[in-house]
Amino acid sequence: MALIEFTEQPDGNPLEVVERVASSNGWSFERAGEDEITILAAGKWTDYQVSYTWMFDIEALHLACAFELKVPERRRGEVQQLISMINEQMWVGHFDLWTQDGLVMYRHALVLTGGVEASGRQCEALLATALDACERYFPAFQFVVWAGKPARTALDAAMFDTQGQA
Repeated sequence: MALIEFTEQPDGNPLEVVERVASSNGWSFERAGEDEITILAAGKWTDYQVSYTWMFDIEALHLACAFELKVPERRRGEVQQLISMINEQMWVGHFDLWTQDGLVMYRHALVLTGGVEASGRQCEALLATALDACERYFPAFQFVVWAGKPARTALDAAMFDTQGQA
């Protein structure tokens, strides 16, 4: 008896659901192939390139959200420290630094094993979570990269919430 029983692979590609969601919301998107779709989303701080990839072999819908912020070599150590502090606070998803390109990216995956099919609400929630995290922490990344601030100072400044109006 096997520890894990495998069932049939799902018939539908979850990227078809993502494409329908993008179309119905009027989002700009491009299908890069059968296993990838990229959506362009405008944010408060910058524009985001959100790529959904269907990873058939592990039955997971992977989301990667990148933004225009190239981390110079001299600031990568501090950005790595910032990423570590941010990731400690996150319940789902995480940030990575792609050292080869110096790009910061948010990543998360929706596991769809056993023939489970993705819903439009799940795909929208995946996107919303990514954009919320990127919008929340983008200023901290800017403080470290462009202002030369230490990771802790940058994170504290980005997490500061004002009350009321001036």
